[in-house]
Amino acid sequence: MTRSRRNFALLASATLLAACSDSTGPDGNGGPSGTESFQWSGQIAPGGTVEIKGINGDIRAVRAAGSTVRVSALKKGTTDAPSSVRIEVVEHAGGVTVCAVYPDVPGRPQNECLPGRFAGQLSSRNNDVSVTFDVQVPARSKFSGATVAGAVEADALDGDVFAFTVGGNIDLSTSGQASASTTSGNITASIGMTDPDHDLLFSSLHGHVTVWIPAGTNARVSGSTANGLISTDFPLTVTRNGSFRHMSGVLGDGGHNLMLTTSRGNVVLRSK
Repeated sequence: MTRSRRNFALLASATLLAACSDSTGPDGNGGPSGTESFQWSGQIAPGGTVEIKGINGDIRAVRAAGSTVRVSALKKGTTDAPSSVRIEVVEHAGGVTVCAVYPDVPGRPQNECLPGRFAGQLSSRNNDVSVTFDVQVPARSKFSGATVAGAVEADALDGDVFAFTVGGNIDLSTSGQASASTTSGNITASIGMTDPDHDLLFSSLHGHVTVWIPAGTNARVSGSTANGLISTDFPLTVTRNGSFRHMSGVLGDGGHNLMLTTSRGNVVLRSK
């Protein structure tokens, strides 16, 4: 989806909450030739969001052993110097946002790292530096990962997860809720909450969408694919019109929507 290319915009004047934080220099430590590393650690308020925004590179998140957020980034460049891309950390009332900020593109708005999926501005042109993020997310914290050319992974988290990419797969597991979208990748998600408190969307254009949910989930389910198959463990209605297949039904007491969509892949909804 083109969402990952949209301007990421902001909450102005956020109140800083992180009580303690540290980073290895403004742009990290120099590594082997063609690479540069960066590390940051700090605290966020309970239930806050750890948000990572990249453009070129994978994002990987795991649960932290304690209450400290830890972010490591590795920048690699072939033609362009890794130092041409800076890692910016914005601490705010809702948590912390970490961005890979590329050099400004002439004729476009100035790049800016701001909290919120549609806040700020991040773009890149003809810069081959990739930035891979590894993140440790404290218990009961939310995680949001967005990139353009890369995969997003979130393993064994227990807060809500939001994952977005254009050219990559999404693989996530959490005991909380989640939403995910990609254009040319597959989505594999295992989520927990049996009573979603907002709509959950899993969307791909060119890939498969596979989601595991608890057997006792209460939700209104819809699923569709234009050129694939639909499979489900639940008593849902599956219809076919030519190559287009649609799945719909109510699980338990219903409630918020759970939507699985793709154009050129399969849709699979499993019980766990």
